[in-house]
Amino acid sequence: MKFIDTADIEVRAGNGGNGCVSFRREKYVPRGGPDGGDGGNGGHIIVRSSLRLSTLIDFRYVRHYRAKNGVHGKGKNMYGRNGDDRIIEVPVGTQIYDTGSDTLIADLSQPGQEVVIAQGGKGGKGNSRFVSATHQVPLECEPGAPGEQRRIRLELKLLADAGLVGFPNVGKSSLIRRISNAQPRVADYPFTTIAPVLGIVRYKDEKSFVVADIPGLIEGAHQGKGLGDQFLKHIERTKLIVHLLDATRDSDPYNDYCIINNELQRYSTSLIKKEQIVVMNKIDIPVVRNRLIDYKELFRVHGIDLYPVSCVSGEGIDTLIDAIVRRLEHTEQV
Repeated sequence: MKFIDTADIEVRAGNGGNGCVSFRREKYVPRGGPDGGDGGNGGHIIVRSSLRLSTLIDFRYVRHYRAKNGVHGKGKNMYGRNGDDRIIEVPVGTQIYDTGSDTLIADLSQPGQEVVIAQGGKGGKGNSRFVSATHQVPLECEPGAPGEQRRIRLELKLLADAGLVGFPNVGKSSLIRRISNAQPRVADYPFTTIAPVLGIVRYKDEKSFVVADIPGLIEGAHQGKGLGDQFLKHIERTKLIVHLLDATRDSDPYNDYCIINNELQRYSTSLIKKEQIVVMNKIDIPVVRNRLIDYKELFRVHGIDLYPVSCVSGEGIDTLIDAIVRRLEHTEQV
């Protein structure tokens, strides 16, 4: 399934039903009287978060949503029926913005959350509502009010505990395959991962956490280079960033670390403030293993603990998972 994380749709709530002008015509009621009923209220447009969905792909094909109109009032003081609400289900983690003002309407971060984003029109009053001592034969009634209409933007931000970031081909997809139930494509060319991938990591049969594999970043991503920074919003909700490095690249690992962090900061200062675990991958390759002590010292000088792993052999993976769990527990306590 293609990953869709943003969609623009138009919603329109139902119109209220018109009030009715009517008078009684009963055999043994010589003077009768007004008995026009009120119109029913129009249905609302309601957005509800659901675990049943994981993307916004459905909104690519259906972009217009309407609720039912209220039924008009009738004689004999018969009120019109209210229009049915239209409920739109979205994945948990969806944010709703008003397209015109670009303001956030709601952030549906929990299952079953609901928000009314377009109010149905109020039903009009029938002529029986306008009776008074001095106005006993009212001929007026109210039309139903129109339902609210608006354009909204849906943005999905994945809910994950930890997010994997790094240059393309450093082994993020291999790592998430190794530690979780996710099965992303793994290949030896850049940008193999073109959409975020979620995986659940089981920890010692008693705990679990969710990790997200974010498509690779390159220098200048904030200017649209590579895949740009369009997917960084998916780690805004994460508690922890796992920063993956590859010493086989023709560059200094610490410089790579600084480049990616610079892209994170340019996107949002909140990202650079998140806790990070820095991981050196591919230690099964001799040239990396031989320089591992130097790499650890290089990062230690900057106050950073380096976690060496091999996604191929599995070396260091258990230690890394232990560290991730400890950091997540510490973050929850704070």
